[in-house]
Amino acid sequence: MDRTLRVGIIGASAERGWAKISHVPAVQGLAGLELAAVATRDQPSANRAAQAFGARAAYADPRQLFADPGIDIVAVAVNVPAHRDLLLGALAAGKHVYCEYPLGRDRAESEALAEAARTAGVHAAAGLQTRNNPAVRKARDLIASGAVGRMLSARIISTTVSFGPKVEAAMAFGEKSENGVTLATIQGAHTLDAAIAVLGDFAGASALASTQFPQVEVAAEGGPARQARTTPDHLLVHARLAGGAPLSVEVAGGRPPEATPFRFVVTGEGHELVLEGGAPRGFQSGRLRLLLDGAAVPVDEGEAAPMPDEAANVALAYAALRDDILRGTTAATGFGHALRVARLMGDVLESSRTRAWKAAEGWPEQAQRIG
Repeated sequence: MDRTLRVGIIGASAERGWAKISHVPAVQGLAGLELAAVATRDQPSANRAAQAFGARAAYADPRQLFADPGIDIVAVAVNVPAHRDLLLGALAAGKHVYCEYPLGRDRAESEALAEAARTAGVHAAAGLQTRNNPAVRKARDLIASGAVGRMLSARIISTTVSFGPKVEAAMAFGEKSENGVTLATIQGAHTLDAAIAVLGDFAGASALASTQFPQVEVAAEGGPARQARTTPDHLLVHARLAGGAPLSVEVAGGRPPEATPFRFVVTGEGHELVLEGGAPRGFQSGRLRLLLDGAAVPVDEGEAAPMPDEAANVALAYAALRDDILRGTTAATGFGHALRVARLMGDVLESSRTRAWKAAEGWPEQAQRIG
């Protein structure tokens, strides 16, 4: 590597959380990156995280992280409602950024953040990390090479333990749609983006969003509390691909941890391609296997090979950002693409409300596909 890029992670708790099991091992395991600083809600927790992860600096105030001249990349791995202010602060300080998806609580926030990243003139990567999964890339290449022949149809089942009948107190904010943390905006977006990455653009789509657990149990001091769920925890999407083939997608929340499968089947004339895997947090947080006509297809995981499952896709997203910064390229999934996915999901949910077919407009474009 030409030089080592120093990363500061906001939300890297020593005790728990997505940053601990994905971002931290990803940064620590990649050549050319160094975990230099962490920032959390208060100084004691920041100090614990710095000690646990070997970071040189610990901040309770993210503005101190932004001002640190020894930081090249700021990673935002906190709850979505906090994304906007943190990203605007990091971008204003001239830092490159990596942000978990979704960028903002709604389309307007995502639009503002995409514009801020564009005008800042830095590299900004969005956490649609499955686009970097080597099995996803290999599937895309096989289809493009004609390995399945003329595509007839595709279908996906994508499940997660989240958005079920019981909710941790720390995730109770996700029960309010205005916070932008729903089955559709997270699991649904990752799933449809994986479909686009492999199959290409949609010509249009219709959807049915449902709430299968209308009453949820939220953990609380003194015992669990019951509350109504007003956001969908199940999503069906029917789409027409730009090439003409139909696609069906089921995204389901509230599955038990031991039964959270992901299966993506592409049927062609005489051939079948399958991506399969799954993880409690959703397929995007694990590895995938690729089969062609029932036979395993070897996949080169590259730098992700020694990573734990939860960190593998995130590591390859960081690697793409690292290479873009050092080489002046634009291979990482950026905020512009994240905005297009947000628009797609907005239209999908609008289709469910209106029971109307939505034609593609401002959705991901062919030029935004991986590779």
